[in-house]
Amino acid sequence: MTSFNQTFIISIIVITALSVIIPVLSYLLSEKTPDKEKSSVYECGFSPMYQPGKPFSIRFFIIAILFLVFDLEIILLFPWSISLNSLLEGGLITSLIFFVILAVGLTYE
Repeated sequence: MTSFNQTFIISIIVITALSVIIPVLSYLLSEKTPDKEKSSVYECGFSPMYQPGKPFSIRFFIIAILFLVFDLEIILLFPWSISLNSLLEGGLITSLIFFVILAVGLTYE
């Protein structure tokens, strides 16, 4: 076996062992009895005990989706900044329009 193969096999063994050991230890060492804090309402306002038929606020989900969209759009900043000097006029104008729309959406949020 080559050195790479040995390193790869050892890595797979360590990753598999950690993937099993960490959840098992977490389960064994965790507290099983719910206390007042665990039974209280979450930050989003939802009760931890599900009550069917009770209306819920859609506002929480809309804000979560908006944050997700803005996080994904921020990923576009890095390649854009790297290729900024090679963009033509059309690409630069398109990028500026995109960032204006992004800023308006962020302001609206």
